[in-house]
Amino acid sequence: MHVVAILAPDDVAAFDLTIPCEVFALARRPDGTPAYEIRVCAERTVTATAGGQRPFRISSSHRLDDARGADTVIVPGVRPDRAPSPRLLRLIRDVAADGARVASICTGAFVLAAAGLLDGHRATTHWRFADRLAEDFPAVEVDPSVLFVDNGRVLTSAGIAAGLDLCLHMVRRDHGATVAARTARMIVMAPQRAGGQAQFIEYRDPAGDTGDTGDLGPTLRWMQDNLHRPLTVAEIAAQAVMSPRTLARRFRAQTGTTPLRWLLNRRLQRARELLETTALPMDRIAGAVGFGSTDTLRHHFSRHVGTTPTSYRATFHG
Repeated sequence: MHVVAILAPDDVAAFDLTIPCEVFALARRPDGTPAYEIRVCAERTVTATAGGQRPFRISSSHRLDDARGADTVIVPGVRPDRAPSPRLLRLIRDVAADGARVASICTGAFVLAAAGLLDGHRATTHWRFADRLAEDFPAVEVDPSVLFVDNGRVLTSAGIAAGLDLCLHMVRRDHGATVAARTARMIVMAPQRAGGQAQFIEYRDPAGDTGDTGDLGPTLRWMQDNLHRPLTVAEIAAQAVMSPRTLARRFRAQTGTTPLRWLLNRRLQRARELLETTALPMDRIAGAVGFGSTDTLRHHFSRHVGTTPTSYRATFHG
């Protein structure tokens, strides 16, 4: 039987720890027999946390080394500001070298990165910590927009509930779509969610507050007020009383991006706000944010937010 070992380091995220326990325990072969054997492996009695509240302690009958020989080893979320123990890192490197499939949920990606398993590979984690993962481990190609990344023998998932998507994906890989769909019904979840993590990210423009951007402040406010217009770099430069080359240089220095990229991000932010808070039809929203047509709105939204405007509104309209 396929053995799934779920590691429980100290300060493990309780929800992340239980996700693979539930998904793999509920998976059944077509004949009704269990598809997996589950082992929760801990160094000792460990502290678990939930939502930043008071921690509690958990214990397991399986020690950390009981993960050796498992077919799949999963690292749940941990505190990204705390270095993994050398013993944990050594174990992860060993099981990977022995051919185990290794996966992480949420900030468990920091442990896989510290073990060197993500070097040169695409990976993801919770969007709040994606920049930190990229900064701490520059050899990792961090993609904060997706729900999970499957590199074959090494897999990573985005924040928290995306661990469900990753575990169902592994069930689908192991036993097919029918078994995965039946498992998804047991946990009352769609077998595959539309879109990616990008739709859940709190928008933060590279320029920050338009009131704190040096001599570009008035220009950025003007651009914000004119999102509905098809602005060009030449028109923006004229408004800023600069040459296009000077504008590009100062924009990069003061906002970290280009004028047209800043404008696109602002248009997407405004489109998200209108989808969440109004019942305006798509063509009105497209016009209000300067995309001109619903096809253009749909193209940019799908590419950068990871889902369609219609699906986004269905999820977030409040």
